[in-house]
Amino acid sequence: MDIYDNEGNLIHLEKRKQGFWAKIGGGSLMIAALFHAVLLVIGGFWVFQIIQEPEKKVDFMPPGGGGGERGAEHKVQQKKRAQITPTTNSKRVFAEGASSSYAIPEQGDSFGEMSTLSSLSGGGMSGGLGGAGSGAGFGKGNGTGGGVGMGAGVGKLFGLIPETMRKRCSKEDRLARLTENGGTPACDEAVVKGLRWLKANQNPDGSWGPQKSAMTGLALLAYFGHCETPVSEEFGESCMKAIVYLVNVGMNNNGVLGSLPMSQTTPYEHGIATYALGEAATFCKELKVDVPNLMEVTEKAGQLIIDSQHKNGGWAYGYSKEDGAHTDSSVVGWQLQALKACSHTNIKYKGMTPAVRKGLDYLAKCQNENGGFGYNGPGSRGKVFGLTGVGALCFQMWDKGKSSEARNGVKYIKENFKLDWNTEDSDLYSHYYASQAMMQAGGSYWKFYNDLFRDQLLNNQNPDGSWKAPKFVGHGQSPGNAVYRNTLCILMLEVYYRFLNSTGGGSKGRTGI
Repeated sequence: MDIYDNEGNLIHLEKRKQGFWAKIGGGSLMIAALFHAVLLVIGGFWVFQIIQEPEKKVDFMPPGGGGGERGAEHKVQQKKRAQITPTTNSKRVFAEGASSSYAIPEQGDSFGEMSTLSSLSGGGMSGGLGGAGSGAGFGKGNGTGGGVGMGAGVGKLFGLIPETMRKRCSKEDRLARLTENGGTPACDEAVVKGLRWLKANQNPDGSWGPQKSAMTGLALLAYFGHCETPVSEEFGESCMKAIVYLVNVGMNNNGVLGSLPMSQTTPYEHGIATYALGEAATFCKELKVDVPNLMEVTEKAGQLIIDSQHKNGGWAYGYSKEDGAHTDSSVVGWQLQALKACSHTNIKYKGMTPAVRKGLDYLAKCQNENGGFGYNGPGSRGKVFGLTGVGALCFQMWDKGKSSEARNGVKYIKENFKLDWNTEDSDLYSHYYASQAMMQAGGSYWKFYNDLFRDQLLNNQNPDGSWKAPKFVGHGQSPGNAVYRNTLCILMLEVYYRFLNSTGGGSKGRTGI
């Protein structure tokens, strides 16, 4: 449209140029930015001044996964644990000058005559996969929020523990394997009663005695065999105190878990205690239970066994390496069991593989042509080769379950062993090994052995959870050494679930423990 002035002249108007800020609506943008800034200030004030941070709860249990029978409700307070956890400055020394009624197995094989009996059920089983919810466990159990599995699912809580050990941690799986392998609920009840007896008879310093390192090691192995760990509701504190005791002994003795200076019995004490700490290290690492110096002592203890091996492949009394030193299959058995437990810890040991190979070669030289394993050679001083279970189990434990040594050993046990509490055929040391070897063999071997030993143990337990003293006296057994007797009985009854079957039954193809 044209615009004219009052005199009728045409007016020419110049177009005003619009700036960039105006084109993008700068004024409105500034207003919006100021408005949101005010909102942020108000919001920040509300969060930091009005809303209070929820109180943090300390829980010893790692996140995720079903906790089995101990489950998600199972919490161990750090304050309580701090009272019994060792420190790097700990200088406590125990058992100095203590006398002992415990004796190492004597030379010879006077274990008594044994014969074949009939059978019942058999084989091992692996258990089932599953577990509802986000617990990611195995076994059966309903998941409840946050990855916490209720019921019998074991899940991530024990996920990194070797399967052969982990499967003992589900109550439902234990009971299923009891039934599968010819056991009864009474077997598990007897184990729990036995563990309660141990807890009630623990020394104030966390040990069992009188030969403290060995007896404490056996008691811990009995706890672990039922998956009783430092986070267990009923036995957790007792278990932790025992671990702490052995760690303190090792810290004060430069890794030696026994008497100093080294005595004839040190290989027994040290081997058994190292076996226990190997399992303790595996469980505690997975459970994220920090026991100061546990890994350090376990490393030193395992390395000491490797470094103390005799040149003939065995291990000698006092860990002597001199020519002519006494070596025997009984001592070798504890060293090879201890090294197996150490191998599960992921600690790097120097010379582990050759030490194990030489140890098995030594045992092979102790085997008689009839399949029995002798004490320190292929001969026998008694009517039966009572240490046959030692040799057979060690071969099975170290991936040699299908070897001729293992197969001939369990055959010998089936043809010669018997167990009668009221006769001399009641050497629990011999049967501690035999029960494990026969379970690992599975099939008819386990069918025979289960019928041989199960009811003998169940029928000879006292109401307080301890066991009656059998008639056989020797190889560490005496009426007064109740801790030794009871731990062996517990470990024998835990055989149904303590380790997965390695060569027979429902776990075909499994080659080692």
